[in-house]
Amino acid sequence: MEIFIDTANVKEINKWLEYGIIDGVTTNPSIMFRDGIYDIEKGAKEIAHLIEPRPLSVEVTTNDLNEMLSQARQFAQWANNIVVKIPQITADGVPCYGVMKQLENDGLKVNSTVALSFGQVILAAKAGATYISIFAGRISDEGGNSPEVIRNSVDWLKRWNYKSKIIVASIRSVGDILNAALAGAHVITIPPEFVGKMADHKNTRESVKQFIKDAQKALDMMGNVKKT
Repeated sequence: MEIFIDTANVKEINKWLEYGIIDGVTTNPSIMFRDGIYDIEKGAKEIAHLIEPRPLSVEVTTNDLNEMLSQARQFAQWANNIVVKIPQITADGVPCYGVMKQLENDGLKVNSTVALSFGQVILAAKAGATYISIFAGRISDEGGNSPEVIRNSVDWLKRWNYKSKIIVASIRSVGDILNAALAGAHVITIPPEFVGKMADHKNTRESVKQFIKDAQKALDMMGNVKKT
């Protein structure tokens, strides 16, 4: 299983990259805006260069299918490791699978994003998407069973030998991460704060504190023995 980090914060990306934890980065227009990146091209190029050859997902910013194609081709020229995020459908409910198919046929990698059902996963895989992002948190918000959707999707892709990988996104808690991992997700993209929470545990901190305290006591006792 791979871990991507869901952010445009270069400091956070660099930190977890140095820890050897992350295998890629995902962004969207809302994340970039929140993290203070207003020039998408400049920000994407900086992140892509930092994490190369790991993939960076950058999302189109239009509701028009032809403009999606044009934007996607432009984004892909910014760096070799850019993956273009294309939504399942437009805000008007128009399917975007034709866009995905054309881009993949042109050799561009597509992240088919905002999948909220197993049916959408099937269609995105048929269109040839390299990645399919299941928004687990948003499925749960509507009372759905996100681990079941993830598990069924992974099993179906394997059964029919599709190349698409499932990215689990819209993470709201460490529990979401663990459930996605147990459900067999190929990739989980995690906001930085939850990667930190995964690493932390108060009992681990207390145990380390006790080990250091006892080690110091042992050193003090050794020093006293040598003096006598």
